[in-house]
Amino acid sequence: MRRLIALAALSVAAVASAASAETWKPYSAVTDKGLQWSYDTDYAYRDSASGKVVVLQAIGKPGATPRLGPSAPGAADGVGSVVALDCRARTIVLIGSYAPSKPLALSDTWRSATAKKVESADDKALVSAACEGADKLPAK
Repeated sequence: MRRLIALAALSVAAVASAASAETWKPYSAVTDKGLQWSYDTDYAYRDSASGKVVVLQAIGKPGATPRLGPSAPGAADGVGSVVALDCRARTIVLIGSYAPSKPLALSDTWRSATAKKVESADDKALVSAACEGADKLPAK
């Protein structure tokens, strides 16, 4: 029984460390204020139920000292959101957002939410970047 509990604890620890990995890929141009949007390639996956690509995106200031994002939820400089992208229809659905003063809360009903057409330059860049290898993403 102890071995089973230890194995379960190790499995949870391995999943937790894998989930906390962050490999940020910039997808937007740097603004005149020095800000840039990126998405976490370690978090990206295809949703099995909807077929949409789900990504964690965050804003940061490249080259800032001290470092300023992009960061995941819970970080002192973490500001971003989780979105679902329909690569074929070029639509986007907000699943949840976060900031230092607001923990990430994901919608349970996002699959039935009305998607918005991708129109902004940043959203178009996100769809292009995240959907490029969507067929190779893990399905969850």
